[in-house]
Amino acid sequence: MFSKLSVVVTSVLITLAAATPTTIPVTPPTSNQCCSSVVDSSSTAVGAILAKLGIDLGDITIPVGLDCSPITILGNNCGGVTTRCDAPEIEWGGLIAINCIPITL
Repeated sequence: MFSKLSVVVTSVLITLAAATPTTIPVTPPTSNQCCSSVVDSSSTAVGAILAKLGIDLGDITIPVGLDCSPITILGNNCGGVTTRCDAPEIEWGGLIAINCIPITL
């Protein structure tokens, strides 16, 4: 009797575990950048640059780093704003970086 009950309970638990959706948060890769400035994407200057690059952010307002270069050596040798930005799938020649949050190294 108990062996049948344990088989049924185990089967139910396995079925529930398999049916439970799991979500793994996907975050874009980030990188440390040295940017000359960080401004909102809603500014007219950034809007013009984004338009020339063919990037449409819609109504999303995010911090955009201007004139950015990757920081490869640890230390605070950045002459501008040290930031952590989303690594773009396409490189824009250091012109901009998306979603830049100022950090302290």
